[in-house]
Amino acid sequence: MRHRVSGSKLNMPHSQRVALMRNLARELFEHGTIVTTITRAKEVRPFVESIITKAKKASILSSEIVSKGPDNAETQELKSRNLALRREINRNFNDRKLVRKICDEVAVKYRERNGGYTRIVKLGMRRGDASEMAVLQLIDNEERQNKKPEKKPEKKQERK
Repeated sequence: MRHRVSGSKLNMPHSQRVALMRNLARELFEHGTIVTTITRAKEVRPFVESIITKAKKASILSSEIVSKGPDNAETQELKSRNLALRREINRNFNDRKLVRKICDEVAVKYRERNGGYTRIVKLGMRRGDASEMAVLQLIDNEERQNKKPEKKPEKKQERK
């Protein structure tokens, strides 16, 4: 029985599953969108969102460090916390350039957003094995603000 067991094993051993999650997340951060199966997209989504949350905290700390100015005890504490968060992210990718991109470019877009950084769009069946395919995308705030539909006043119909 699988009571209270979250996640899917994706029919592979733990080490392969972790490698798959890291590679999918890396591609998502590098390209902004990936095409994969629905089950893989649903599995990688919480992993990506936790990384973005850590990066948001790191970027907030970076801006606080800049605003504090010269080195003092409080600035040193902020720097050490910022470094710890960046190392937590780096543990998954082992690529400092990617971590810098995530913390300084990607996370800044989501400062005002509380979760829901990704979107899964179903594509249909894959030719060959008929597995359901999906697109996993990072949501851009600028994109959402530009596409907000304007509300048109509705005309009430009079009854006769």
